[in-house]
Amino acid sequence: MRRVVALFGIALAVLAGALPSAVRPAPLAGAATPIRGAAPLSGAGGALTADGFENANRPYRFVFPRDHAAHFGYQSEWWYYTGHVRAADGRRFGYELTFFRIGLRPGDPRPAAGQSAWRGNQVYAGHFALTDESGKTFVHFERFSREALGAGSASDRLLDVHVEDWGLRGTQPFRMHARAGGDAIAFEQFAQKPPAINGRDGVSVKAGCATCASHYYSMTRLRTVGKLTYGGVRMAVSGTSWMDHEFGSGELQANQAGWDWFSVQLDDRRELMLYRLRQKDGSITPQSSGSLIDAQGRVTHLLRSDFSTEATGTWKSPHTGGMYPSGWRVRVPGAGIDIVLRPTLADQELANNSGVTYWEGAVDALDPATGRPLGVGYVELTGYAGAISL
Repeated sequence: MRRVVALFGIALAVLAGALPSAVRPAPLAGAATPIRGAAPLSGAGGALTADGFENANRPYRFVFPRDHAAHFGYQSEWWYYTGHVRAADGRRFGYELTFFRIGLRPGDPRPAAGQSAWRGNQVYAGHFALTDESGKTFVHFERFSREALGAGSASDRLLDVHVEDWGLRGTQPFRMHARAGGDAIAFEQFAQKPPAINGRDGVSVKAGCATCASHYYSMTRLRTVGKLTYGGVRMAVSGTSWMDHEFGSGELQANQAGWDWFSVQLDDRRELMLYRLRQKDGSITPQSSGSLIDAQGRVTHLLRSDFSTEATGTWKSPHTGGMYPSGWRVRVPGAGIDIVLRPTLADQELANNSGVTYWEGAVDALDPATGRPLGVGYVELTGYAGAISL
């Protein structure tokens, strides 16, 4: 579960209002589509949403490297990288670099001859954050671009996404770069495991409605090398990253207030992804789920009943007044996992000018009895500084 188009409602409204309307296109040749003729999942509707986008609540067969690229038949899509790197002097950093694509209408038609170059059918957003885990400081930045005059773009043939001068391309390695003032990253990422497909039949279900689902995979262990610049100081770093790529159309419902998402990379080379979707009445959406990836890369789908996440503390944001859980006891009894997740820094809130506010932070995984390090992770929390707009 990660980061739906609704998070960008305010900025999207501004950007979309300036865009000329686009003609509804024919389906894209060669674009990844749901398997036709397959039986729909429980609660699934037709192949298309009411707006003509592909419905992700239908079985899907991933094919790589094709599916690293964009899927313009779906309304929203994101490529989400988080990770932990270390400099030669031992200084530790967490980072986030994310690229979002938001389709105004299905497909990706380009301006025809004689039409304005300002026409466009996609809106792109980027988020970039760095956590100085040793110095206990945090910085974050955001960008929004229309698909006009090349300001933002993605390819449906290969992984090649950019928002202004922030970019992501390639697959082995993945190459990424972003810069904002005196802070920057330029990393290469080498996959240590195959893609982990989340959910069942290529579908990650988010609620009971006909379109409440996404196609979602993770690259759970990426060897990371490159350069990081923090406060104007440039250094070589290396470490481990996690990548999520998710695409769908209308994933959530109006009675859902937000979510807690967890990724954990254990030192025994297992990985864990969990998400808890929270209802506005305080209950948890029954379709909340997760994945356990073993040392060889095999994926086990986890139902809501297979795991528990219990907050061990709270943190009040001095920026927004939001009250967030801070620290968690995470258990997956069937896998023998019982860990504590501790933020490397309490304040890792992205309180952005667009009105999109969430907490996305680096955490350490510890043995609850001894405090011994067992791995690292990232946690994302939405809806605690005001309900997200769905």
